[in-house]
Amino acid sequence: MASESVFPPAFLWGASTSAFQVEGGLTAGGKGLSVADVAARAKADVYADTSVAANFYELYPEDIALMAELGLQSYRMSINWTRIYPHGTEAEPNAQGLAFYDRVFDELARYGIEPIVTLYHFDLPLGLEEDLGGWESRETIEHFVRYARTCFDHFGDRVKWWLTINEQNLLARKDKIMHPRGEGDERERSRHRMNHHMFLANARAVALCHELLPDARIAPTIAWLPSYPATAHPDDVRAARDADDLYNYYATDVYVRGAYPERYLFWLREHGWEPGITAEDEAVLAAGTCDFLGFNYYVTFAAERCPPDAAADYTAILALVVPGRFRYVPNPFLEATEYGWQIDPVGFRTSLFDLWERYRLPLMITENGIGTADVVSEDGAVHDDYRSLYLRDHIREMRRAVAEGVEVLSYNMWSFIDIVSSSSGFSKRYGLVYVDRDELDAKQLRRIRKDSFETYRRIIASNGEDLG
Repeated sequence: MASESVFPPAFLWGASTSAFQVEGGLTAGGKGLSVADVAARAKADVYADTSVAANFYELYPEDIALMAELGLQSYRMSINWTRIYPHGTEAEPNAQGLAFYDRVFDELARYGIEPIVTLYHFDLPLGLEEDLGGWESRETIEHFVRYARTCFDHFGDRVKWWLTINEQNLLARKDKIMHPRGEGDERERSRHRMNHHMFLANARAVALCHELLPDARIAPTIAWLPSYPATAHPDDVRAARDADDLYNYYATDVYVRGAYPERYLFWLREHGWEPGITAEDEAVLAAGTCDFLGFNYYVTFAAERCPPDAAADYTAILALVVPGRFRYVPNPFLEATEYGWQIDPVGFRTSLFDLWERYRLPLMITENGIGTADVVSEDGAVHDDYRSLYLRDHIREMRRAVAEGVEVLSYNMWSFIDIVSSSSGFSKRYGLVYVDRDELDAKQLRRIRKDSFETYRRIIASNGEDLG
């Protein structure tokens, strides 16, 4: 069968980073600390923290020039909330923080690269955590909406694509960042209250964007973590459905349909974890539905039925256990990275179909990539054939989905450049561009194009035709 481009002219080929993982400049320009900064510093005796990171804060002109060399048409990035409101509660935004992102957006515009801007990527101001309890408090919603308004007002003339909250469904399980209160059931009620408040913040920001920037488009982005049944046994089939419903679809239903699905509400009531949903909350959710759906895809799981008396683990990513419902087990048909993430390009295409058929909203891939312990070879290059293969295989499956009718707006590979991994510092590298630094020694932060840089450059130049 002849190979031909199926991607429309408006399709955006891009790459991603997040502010706290790439910028550095921990307190530069009046920036405040975030809960993500504090979480990273807790491991600073072993791993790189966010103090320097890749130093995009100072080196952004060089990095954006590399983006242009690569041929990027979009750059999915985030604004660091604490650069705009360092403590979270200031009466006025930080002028130096606004000016930094002005420079970044102007540099992107110089090369014709479209910014796709995330408002909140794990970097809640530490001040809101210390003063209010973070997302535990409804006051945090108001501070987020005020921050969003500042960004819409100041950057709206240069930013068409907005993302509200990154990976809320996963963030709610990151206790080192979210800090739910109490123990046992009270801890879970706290977790679901915070999750509910983020839903309200998302809906309020979406509605505000529609009001202030009618030509812009806005959505959240979810960590898409789909499951296969571990076997054909009906109990395992049900377990995989429970996994998808309780950890994936419940969130996308709220974002797209403006209401919690009944099965999810039943699960909360079953455990006494109701987050305190009011009639006013329901109206807010219904009025703030998204224009498209962003999702991050890395991995799939196998799920089996879990007995009710199993020990729960509601926070694990690779070993989630929900008693009476499901638990994740390895899929024997998939290979895994050295970090245990199983590689599944076909699951990527399946996910595109599942989301498109359920919602009939355009989709945006906001992250997709592979984390590995890359090394510089004796010849001074980084030979990451495994990343090139990963890109080709996943883009090939996306191309098939688009050919069969799925509307995809943009593909943004994670990540453009090596960043501070939220779990493993610079030991776990995702970038197309290598940052020459060690965990505890930033050295000169020299940029080295990996072999995958050229692979992706050819893919972009051919509009997805040249997959090798």
